[in-house]
Amino acid sequence: MSDVTRSPWVLHYDASSCNGCDIEVLACLTPVYDAERLGIINTGNPKHADVLLITGGVNAQNTTVVQNLYEQMLEPKVVVAIGACALSGGIFAKCYNIRGGVDTVIPVDIYVPGCAARPQAIITGILQGLEVLKAKAAGTHVALPKGVIEKVCQ
Repeated sequence: MSDVTRSPWVLHYDASSCNGCDIEVLACLTPVYDAERLGIINTGNPKHADVLLITGGVNAQNTTVVQNLYEQMLEPKVVVAIGACALSGGIFAKCYNIRGGVDTVIPVDIYVPGCAARPQAIITGILQGLEVLKAKAAGTHVALPKGVIEKVCQ
């Protein structure tokens, strides 16, 4: 397999959030931050995506959607949880319908903290995810134990 990190395609899904992190994900694609200069391409099809970016906490209604998106992605794949809500449920954690962070439903490789996460941190998280993707493609990836957060710049 050729180098999967040269032109990664990312799929962004908003699980349920205030949309602050979603705006910052979109800012990563603007000329100011220009994530495309790093080869990062946004896609709407999970079968084309290498990296799944998820913002917001997982709730009862979108659990199956998140799981379906993850299962439709081809291996190797990386999940990047963006923002406090995706890490733990954030300010919505005590709501009746929030199950918690993304890792309660699917495995997460990189956690990008913040409320809202800054574009620089999001791009750094994607780049760290690409290192994980490269290790998975080579068969040398060792998953972090659940609860261990790989810190990204804040």
